[in-house]
Amino acid sequence: MHIDNNLVKQAIEDRRHLHQHPELSGKEYETYTFIRNRLESLNIEILNYQPPSVVGYVKGTNGSKTIALRADIDALPIMEEGDKPYISKNHGVSHACGHDGHTAVLLAVAHWLSNNRNEVGPNIVLIFQSAEEITPSGADQLIKQGVLEQVDAIFGIHLWQGLEKGKIGLTHGPMMASIDDFEITIQGSGGHGSMPHETVDPIYVATQVIQSFQSIISRNLNPIDAGVITVGKIEAGTSYNIIPEQAKLIGTIRALTPHAVQTIQRQMVKFTEGICLTYDAKGNVDFIYGTPPLVNDREVALFVESVIRQCFDGEVFTLVDPVMGGEDFSYYLQKKPGAFIFVGMGGEKSQYPHHHPKFDLDEDVFPNAIKLFIEIIKNYY
Repeated sequence: MHIDNNLVKQAIEDRRHLHQHPELSGKEYETYTFIRNRLESLNIEILNYQPPSVVGYVKGTNGSKTIALRADIDALPIMEEGDKPYISKNHGVSHACGHDGHTAVLLAVAHWLSNNRNEVGPNIVLIFQSAEEITPSGADQLIKQGVLEQVDAIFGIHLWQGLEKGKIGLTHGPMMASIDDFEITIQGSGGHGSMPHETVDPIYVATQVIQSFQSIISRNLNPIDAGVITVGKIEAGTSYNIIPEQAKLIGTIRALTPHAVQTIQRQMVKFTEGICLTYDAKGNVDFIYGTPPLVNDREVALFVESVIRQCFDGEVFTLVDPVMGGEDFSYYLQKKPGAFIFVGMGGEKSQYPHHHPKFDLDEDVFPNAIKLFIEIIKNYY
């Protein structure tokens, strides 16, 4: 199947418009209006979901099955760098993760659906989702509003800088990590730096806690499971010669399976409380829960793999390694079978990683992304 050049041209124009007018998570109201107006112009039904997310609906010729296609629409609080002609006009905000491209691709698919309704077997739900980048998650909110109630399977893409341009890939299971943060407070007993024997030094206790955490990864976690514990911030003390009363450790946890998440969190609490007890300190661990691990449904992932192998030229398909970044598409996959797919664009045009001030999409891969969604629609069983 060849993607019409006009469809690709429109997608590029849409993407560049969105790129110049990025909006932060939960505040994408101009983006909402842009998407809604376009869907209405295509005579696509708009379902009643809370803005700034937009949900469209196209009834299929068969209608016995319903699939959802999702694009995230929010931007990041990052000052864009570079001299591209479509650079962000919103000071301090930019599409540094590619959501402008995801939105433009799904709008192009909406165009195709509007013009080819007789080729569409399943019912199609088009999810333009707000607030992927923050907690509470836009995906979680839409699910609570009932967006998946009639859906049999859901598909999403990410234009991915970390995958070679021209490749399309996914996993048959865990693909992206959970994101949970933590704050640990260690309460000691302060005093003069020259008399540590009269104190309970929370800084020293904190160092023991930090070192112990790495044994959780190497000794408590199944070696087959991936996990990360990073202490990214330590707060303690006011002067060189004062042992403080308190130390705080702030960091993040990443894991690829729910069991690994539970193991890491359970052991972090045990180690913190046990080490603090040993040194007559008190320790408290608070978790700030984010998105769960993103785990593709094996059967649906194999379906996507077969579509890519049958419908694309050459060695386009690749099995990718899981990554420890997170994605709130994981919420959808907790509720319904589905697959999240990387469309590779790494190369000369897209050489900076996601969330970098100079990040940019390679628009040459738009035809692959548009075609992928359309072929999933046409081949869905």
